[in-house]
Amino acid sequence: MDVCPIGSSDLTEAEEAEIETIRKHRKELLEDIQKLKDEIAEVIAQIDGFQNESESKTEQKDRHLSAGRKKFNMDPTKGIHYLIEHKVLSSDLQDIAKFLYKGEGLNKTAIGDYLGERDSLNIQILQAFVECHQFANLNLVQALRQFLWSFRLPGEAQKIDRMMEAFASWYCQCNPGVFQSTDTCYVLSFSIIMLNTSLHNPNVKDKPPFERFVSMNRGIDNGGDLPEMLLKNLFESIKNEPFSIPEDDGNDLTHTFFNPSREGWLLKLGGRVKTWKRRWFILTDNCLYYFEYTTDKEPLGIIPLENLSVQQVDDPKKPNCFELFNPNCKGQKIKACKTDGDGKVVEGKHQSYKISAPTPEERNQWIEAIRTSITQDPFYDLVSARKKKIASKH
Repeated sequence: MDVCPIGSSDLTEAEEAEIETIRKHRKELLEDIQKLKDEIAEVIAQIDGFQNESESKTEQKDRHLSAGRKKFNMDPTKGIHYLIEHKVLSSDLQDIAKFLYKGEGLNKTAIGDYLGERDSLNIQILQAFVECHQFANLNLVQALRQFLWSFRLPGEAQKIDRMMEAFASWYCQCNPGVFQSTDTCYVLSFSIIMLNTSLHNPNVKDKPPFERFVSMNRGIDNGGDLPEMLLKNLFESIKNEPFSIPEDDGNDLTHTFFNPSREGWLLKLGGRVKTWKRRWFILTDNCLYYFEYTTDKEPLGIIPLENLSVQQVDDPKKPNCFELFNPNCKGQKIKACKTDGDGKVVEGKHQSYKISAPTPEERNQWIEAIRTSITQDPFYDLVSARKKKIASKH
């Protein structure tokens, strides 16, 4: 069967015109379809771009947050400024207080020091921080347990006073009618803290009976006495369970490496790359550990002091230098370990360690402390013992 080609003389003019119209419509339709495909591809590309940009911003924010926490643990004021500057944290006092209250990755000693400062801004943040706690319907011991777990009380009396004043004021607002004044709550809070020490410190041999606790608190309620049953409940609560003191979420080196012989910031000359870098050094258990930050859980390097010597040396670029070296094996690498860029523990590359102290006095003190710690104990036994000690804390 033959098919007549388009444009054949068998078609009328009207039929040819209709075919031509169909051709135009088809062409326009194909062009519209291509435009639509191009628009869809452009939208998909934009969505992918937004997702990548969003992921990049999230990663960047996480990096700033991690750096800000470390800066806070070293210097709380600078850490807060850094987090605000990089828009991880707003400058709103409530937001700063909530950040400290959550405390994720923050050294609780640093939180306490920051909240206790007398600057008006810090005092306002302290007030907002205290108000993050829910004390309603809690007795005073329960409220103190919650409050004293959220940071570590600083050692300075004026800071403690400001923090406990803020605590007492907020507790009384949450529990109206329990005490006649904030002063009553303030004094009784200190009595409870002192009672906790007296009852649970092994160095205190004379454990106070309930009667002495009552006597300590006579007349503190606007000249009157507090109900004996209230005092009895508080006394028994502390007697049965001491306050839990936070250990900085395992990040505080004074707990992980407790009772060090010496610790402080020093400059260390690199082994392969000869640059000076600031490191936090801890001397303990006949080993010298160094860290990037005071709050790092794992050291960047461990230098066992087995068979080493230490001496004062001069350096044209840095003052107050001393050197660790092996007097019996000159030219050989010192038996030590460090963490490489991938986090793997590898053998150290130093034939000697050159270190710079801030002052001549500190250099001499470090030299003397290291000489006292030099030992003949084997390296692997020391490292093994330290790892077991760290593991037992986690």
